[in-house]
Order: sequence, then C-alpha cells, then structure tokens
Amino acid sequence: MRTHRRIVALLFGTILLAPPSAAAAQQERGGVRTETQERAAAKSDMGWLWNLIGLVGLLGVLGMRKGHDEDSYHPSPLD
Repeated sequence: MRTHRRIVALLFGTILLAPPSAAAAQQERGGVRTETQERAAAKSDMGWLWNLIGLVGLLGVLGMRKGHDEDSYHPSPLD
C-alpha cells in the first residue's frame, strides 16, 4: 500500500513539473522561434515526397543482405 502511494505521488509530481519546465525553456530563448519550429509551422506539401524517397531508401537496404554461399536456385543441405 505504501509503495502505491509513492508511485502515485511521483507520477503526480512529474505531471505537475513537466509543463512549467517546457515553458521555461521557451522563455529562456526570449520567445524567438527556432528554425526547426519555423519549418514545422510551414507544413510543406513536399512532406509526402520525402517520405516516399525515404521508403525507397529503406527498401534499398534490403539489397545489402548477404545471399547464399552457393549460386543454385535452392540451397541444398546435402553436399
């Protein structure tokens, strides 16, 4: 029972502390938005294109897998 209270108290304290710390980090910069925040706010229409290019790149990684030691169509466990 005691550990449950500690867990609830820790969770509650974390919830209370999280938003002010994020707000303080923004105020330290003087309220000026970063370049990354500006790009995220622009919501470029080319996002789907970059996702498609990244997907093709990930599929290209599959070609780097090591093949079988022999060149036959079906590798045989018997020599």
